[in-house]
Amino acid sequence: MPNVTSDGVSIHYEVKGQGSPVLLLAGLAGRGASFGPQIDLFAAHHRVIVPDHRGTGASEHASRDMTIAQHARDMARVIEAVGCGPVHVVGSSTGGAIAQLLAIHHRELLRSATIVSSIARADAFYRRQFEMRRRMLTDSGLRASTEANSLFLFDPRFTREHPELVQAWVDTTAAGTFEPEIGFARINMIVEHDAFDDLPSISTPTLVLVGERDFCAPPYFSAELAARIPGAEFAMLDGGHFIFIEKPELLHETVEAFIAKHER
Repeated sequence: MPNVTSDGVSIHYEVKGQGSPVLLLAGLAGRGASFGPQIDLFAAHHRVIVPDHRGTGASEHASRDMTIAQHARDMARVIEAVGCGPVHVVGSSTGGAIAQLLAIHHRELLRSATIVSSIARADAFYRRQFEMRRRMLTDSGLRASTEANSLFLFDPRFTREHPELVQAWVDTTAAGTFEPEIGFARINMIVEHDAFDDLPSISTPTLVLVGERDFCAPPYFSAELAARIPGAEFAMLDGGHFIFIEKPELLHETVEAFIAKHER
């Protein structure tokens, strides 16, 4: 099981498939496996690198240096350890924030960047949302918090049509162990993320995607990102915050078409 040490913390990653390299960066949960069907879809034509963020999954469970900037440094070390850069990075939500800082501070390691369902910086809505998520975890525990989160992480239409899949996600997520020190540090890091002023410095070809019914990071955040990044492409897709689970083929085909334009 490959690991690389980044600033004193062991970062775990998996590699699957052959071809041009694609780095998948997960959302707030941090576990690479949460990308679900996207891993095999990309691995059909690419060498896919799937890391666990520090503090999550098989990476070292430490809460220190829990910032988006540190996560970007961690992922730069993963790319260097695999030895296949530059890579196409695809980041969802928190992973999209990490992708932004990779493109700002580690651009030599990237061929392209796809930022899905993310933000340039928090606003009053986003801060209020995560304050409530903190309170739910503290007052009601992981199970109730996960049940509540499913109401805005999934597109309501997807929940109506696939209630069993949403319940399966809830059951799997709630079966985990919540480590408050790490969990709250991770919430703090995404709320404190602010790349707004540095986005115009990005020279990596960038695609910004968002679900039309994303209630966690509404489309105006992605529109703002695309407007700030020179030459960025922007598209709204049919889905919610978890569009990579809800519409796996749609998301994959959209990203693959973009990657194909920037293979060299």
